[in-house]
Amino acid sequence: MNLRNIAIIAHVDHGKTTLVDGLLKQSHTFRDNEAAMSQTLIMDSNDQERERGITILAKNTAIIYGDTKINIIDTPGHADFSGEVERTLNMADGAILVIDAQEGPMPQTKFVLRKALEIGLRPIVVINKIDKRDARVEEVIEKTCDLFLDLAKDTSQLDFPIYFAVGREGKTWVEAPGDPAAPGDLSPLLEGIIEHVPPPQAERDGPFQMLISALDWDSFQGKYAIGRIRRGVATPGLVVSVLGKNGVWESGRIDKVYVSQGLKRLEVPEAEAGDIVAIVGLKNAGIGDTIADAAAPEALPTIEIGEPTLKMSISANTSPFAGREGQFVTGRQILDRIQRELQTNIALRLEVTGGEYIVSGRGELHLSVFIENLRREGYELQVGKPQVVTKMVDGVLMEPLEELTVDVDTGYVGAVAAEVGSRRGALIAQEENSDGTTRLVFEITTRGLLGLRSKMLSLTRGTAVMNSQFLRFERLGSPIPKLRNGALVASEVGRAVTYGLNNAQSRGITFIPPQTEVYEGMIVGLHAREDDLVVNVCKEKKQTNIRASTSDFSIILTPPTILSLEQSLDFLEDDELLEVTPKSLRLRKRVLIADERYKERKEARTAVRA
Repeated sequence: MNLRNIAIIAHVDHGKTTLVDGLLKQSHTFRDNEAAMSQTLIMDSNDQERERGITILAKNTAIIYGDTKINIIDTPGHADFSGEVERTLNMADGAILVIDAQEGPMPQTKFVLRKALEIGLRPIVVINKIDKRDARVEEVIEKTCDLFLDLAKDTSQLDFPIYFAVGREGKTWVEAPGDPAAPGDLSPLLEGIIEHVPPPQAERDGPFQMLISALDWDSFQGKYAIGRIRRGVATPGLVVSVLGKNGVWESGRIDKVYVSQGLKRLEVPEAEAGDIVAIVGLKNAGIGDTIADAAAPEALPTIEIGEPTLKMSISANTSPFAGREGQFVTGRQILDRIQRELQTNIALRLEVTGGEYIVSGRGELHLSVFIENLRREGYELQVGKPQVVTKMVDGVLMEPLEELTVDVDTGYVGAVAAEVGSRRGALIAQEENSDGTTRLVFEITTRGLLGLRSKMLSLTRGTAVMNSQFLRFERLGSPIPKLRNGALVASEVGRAVTYGLNNAQSRGITFIPPQTEVYEGMIVGLHAREDDLVVNVCKEKKQTNIRASTSDFSIILTPPTILSLEQSLDFLEDDELLEVTPKSLRLRKRVLIADERYKERKEARTAVRA
């Protein structure tokens, strides 16, 4: 059977996972009565992927079209998960680049296309969502061609086919249709994959060799080592060597070999060079390792992953409510779980300092998805404010710089530019779109991006769409002034009551409803001024024998602002922590006692004057 290996790449929410849905359904991968035929986002099986509407983990599937097997790799579209893209593209020979017909090429479009062209993948462009009311098909094609001109490594990469699609309805065309509602299916794209993507160049007759690009695990078979066979044939019982990135290797034996078919894995007696397989039996194999025939243990080039740009501290919960809501609460349990994550999440880094674990990743979303996974699995922990990752180059301290793209209603351009400017961001491009929006492109440090997303949504009434992409490291700039007001900090242990919360709301915005349990040092709101303010939200109204004419009127509170995990991380300052449990998110001061916080601030001021 003929073979093609193709990756689906795109900016977040441009429709690649929906396009994969159509390919799976129209290739008759499922029976007509299977549940998958009525599902959407079939490949996004992770709970957070479905809730957030984004792809987090790269996944591979396979379909049969005519006499050709097509292995399909669905990759994430958000820049924070670019490590998933980097480690899986090497399994493909071609890439379908999906671009929204209204938004056009976006920051992550540029990133994934650069990676695909660097390793020589043959591109196929799909202009998706051409049925959008504000679709700009011709303009988007022009911008896409400009992007290829910027990124192509040789002139052959400038010769790419373009298809037009309404992915949600499973329709593609070779030429742009006059009416996107016209009948159609995905056969033009499937024919294009067979025509334009070359078959894998692999040596069938040599000794077995494969680079591990992904890992999976289940309780039945244990660890699956997933990758594309570069040479030879994989068979159960074959004695192999696992060659690590540091040159260390160990012997093992392949127990079983699986290939993909739709959403399932099929056990096969052998798999040939060029195919993407999952191998069982090598418990110590890791991503980036080479599995090779023990008679010819030759290592393949390892996977190069970009550096992390953001870090945060994780440690066991030390609040007065510690141990109430979590199943795994000790530092050792948290460390074991982080180390398991490092095996598959290769863009993540770990540094142990005392009782804290410093975890580094690609961005706030990358780290917050991991924290959310921990709380859903029953872990209880506390995390510190996200900090940028700096590095020393030739005696100069460097920090990460990013390209920030903001699409916003034109009326808010001034407010957006002012906010980014206050964070030391520089405007490098501005373009007005025909739909009444403006695209602003800035260069800004990762430090300047911290906390910006929540502020931007507030400034623009939720209309701004932000995307960022790492550019480079540059000399550490001047400090960014504190941009957040002080916190409202609880002074007592107990339950918040309406009277106490009403008093707090006269001083700022509250984060908790009545009857919430609080402890001293817990942050219950945002002060209207720059300094922190201690408030007693447990204080009840004193009872008297004299009744005022208005005493029977109920107090009506403003609904509290409930912060999400990402918003809570954005809120944090250096002297604060976020308590994370399976049931709760609680902001708190590192030092809970107000007098001790005062002494600490006084000592810090004295040290500065000295």
